[in-house]
Amino acid sequence: MEPIAFTAEMAVVVATLGFTIFLFVFEIIRVDLAAIVVLVLIGILSYIPGLENLADVTHLFDGFASNAVISIIAVMIVGAGLDKTGLMNKVAATILKYGGSTEARVVPIVSGTVGFISSFLQNVGAAALFIPVVSRISARTGLPLSRLLMPMGFCAILGGTMTMVGSSPLILLNDLIVSANATLPAAQQMEPFGLFSVTPIGFALVLTGIVYFVVFGKLVLPGKGEKVDAAAGQGTSDYLHRVYGLTADVYEVDVPINTPLVGQQLADINLNNHIYIISTYYRGKVSMVQILTAEIAAPCRLAIIGDKFEVQKFCKENGLFMRSKLDVFAEEFAPTNAGIAEVVIPPDSHVIGHCPRDLQLRKQTGLSLLAIHRGEETLSHVETEDHQPTPIGLEELRAGDMLVAHTRWDNLTRLKRNRDYVVVTSDFPQEELRPHKVAHAVFFFLVALSMILFTDIRLSLCLLTGATGMLLTKVLSIDEAYRAVGWNTVFLLASLIPLGQAVQNTGTAAWIAQQILIALDGWPIWALQAGVAILATGFSLVMSNVGATVLLVPLAVSIAVAAGANPAVFALTVAISTSNSFIIPTHQVNALIMGPAGYKVTDFIRTGGIMTVLFLVVSLAMLNVIF
Repeated sequence: MEPIAFTAEMAVVVATLGFTIFLFVFEIIRVDLAAIVVLVLIGILSYIPGLENLADVTHLFDGFASNAVISIIAVMIVGAGLDKTGLMNKVAATILKYGGSTEARVVPIVSGTVGFISSFLQNVGAAALFIPVVSRISARTGLPLSRLLMPMGFCAILGGTMTMVGSSPLILLNDLIVSANATLPAAQQMEPFGLFSVTPIGFALVLTGIVYFVVFGKLVLPGKGEKVDAAAGQGTSDYLHRVYGLTADVYEVDVPINTPLVGQQLADINLNNHIYIISTYYRGKVSMVQILTAEIAAPCRLAIIGDKFEVQKFCKENGLFMRSKLDVFAEEFAPTNAGIAEVVIPPDSHVIGHCPRDLQLRKQTGLSLLAIHRGEETLSHVETEDHQPTPIGLEELRAGDMLVAHTRWDNLTRLKRNRDYVVVTSDFPQEELRPHKVAHAVFFFLVALSMILFTDIRLSLCLLTGATGMLLTKVLSIDEAYRAVGWNTVFLLASLIPLGQAVQNTGTAAWIAQQILIALDGWPIWALQAGVAILATGFSLVMSNVGATVLLVPLAVSIAVAAGANPAVFALTVAISTSNSFIIPTHQVNALIMGPAGYKVTDFIRTGGIMTVLFLVVSLAMLNVIF
C-alpha cells in the first residue's frame, strides 16, 4: 500500500473536526448553530490558497438539496399528514391497550415495532413516522418524551441492519463487491449477499438495544424516570372540584339485558342518580350522547362522569358492572383528545334566553354540559356539598353564564369560531383532526412506500411524491406542512455535509484509515476485523455512512486478502458498522429526535457510548458465528 502524505489541507480538516466535536460536546452554542458555523468556516477557508480542496464553494450549499435532507423534509410532512387524520393517535391507543402504560412495557413494543419497520423502510422514515405516536403515548401516560424517543431512535438505526435494503450502506454493498471482484483472482471472488443474509445479525442488534434500554434505561436515559403531568389531567380535576365542586372522572359501566334501566331516558337517569352519561357503546360502536331524551338499549356500555361513590351506588342499584379502567372509551376520553372546558356566553349571543335542551347544545357544539356558573352560584344536575341538583338542561342561558362542559378538543377548536360563545380554556391541544382524510393519507403513504420498495427511484423523490399527494388532497395545508418540518434538523444535517466531503476529498479519511491499518499490521484476523469495525464506526460519526462505506470497503477487502481472511465478511463488517452511530447527533435519526425530546449532546455521549460498545461486540460476534 503506497503511503499517503499528510498535507496542510488534511491538517486544517483535522483541526476543523476537532473544533466541531468541541462545539458539539460542550454545547457553547446550539448544535444546529454550531453546524452552520462549521459550514461558513469551511466555505471561507476554501478561498485561502492551498486549501481549495476543502470545498467547492459553488456547491457549498448543495447539502440543502441532498437526497438525505429532502428525504427528511418529505418524511416529516408525510408523518404529519398521517397524524393529522388521527391515525397515529389510534396506533398509540392500540399500543397502550395491549402493551400497558409503563416504561418497561412501552419501550420494547415501540422500539421493536420501529426496528422491524426500519428493516424495509429507511430508518429515518420509520423514526419520523413514530415520533407523533411516541409523543401521544408520552402525553397519555405521563412518561417523559426523553425516555421514549432515544430507545425508539436507536432501534430504528439498529433495524436498518436486518435486511440488505434497510440502510444505504447495505444497499450499496453488493455493487461495491462486484467492483472489488474485478481486482480479485477467481478463487477469492465474493458472492453478493441475499436480502435476508444479515437478518440474524440485525435481529440480535435490535434485541440487544431493547434489552439495554429495559434493563439500564433508568440509569442511562435523561429524565430520571419521573412522570410528567399527563395533559394536566390531575390539575384540571383539582381545579373543578375546588371551584365548582365537580368531579370530572370518567367511569366505564357494563349494562346487561335484564337491567331496569332499559327504556329509560338518559336525562331522567342523570337527574335521578346525580351522574352524567356522556357516551354509549352499543353494537360495536362508540357514540357521544347527542340527545338526552334518547333511551337506554342493552346490552351496552356507558361512559359516566360523576363522583365515584355515586357511580358505584348507581351500579349496585341497577345491577351494573363498573370497570376498573376505561376500555372501549379509552381513546375517546384520553386527555390528548378530550377534557373539561369553560365557555362564556357573551352579551350579544343568540343563545341567550334559550335552554341547552332546546338548543341541542351537545349535538350542535359537542359540549356535554356539566354545570352553569352564574354569579356566585353553580348550577349542576350533580349533587355537591354546597348545591342541590338542578336540571340545567332546562335552565335558560343568560349573558355572562360560564358553561362548564366536557368536550373533545377538536370540537372546542371549532367552537372558537362561533361568535355565540367565548372559549375561556386555552391550555388544550388546538389542532383540528381530519379523520375523513385518512383514506387519502394512507393511499399516498402506500404509494410512497411502494415506490421505495419496488422501484429504483430516488428515496427523496418517492417520499416527496407521498407528501405532495397529501398536500393536493388537503390532508395538510401547505402552511401546516412548513410547520411540520423540523428546520433545526434540516440545518444541522445540511450544514455538516460539506465537512464530511472535506474529510473525503482532501484525502484525510484515507490517511487516517491507512495509519490505523499500518498500526494493525501483523495482528490476528479477529483483531483486524475489530479494527475495521471501529474505523467504520468512527468515520460514520463525521461523514456520511455511504461515503464511509465507499471509502472503507475496498480497504477492508485488501486487508482481508492480505491476511488470508474472508473478504466478503470484512466488507460486510464495514457496511454494518457504519450504522453504529450513536455517540453524537450527526446521524439523521439522532438529529431528528434531538429537538422534540430536548436532548443534549452529552445525553448521546452517555447513552450512545454504551450502545456503541454493545453494537461492536454483538455485531462482530454474530458476523463470525453466521459467516
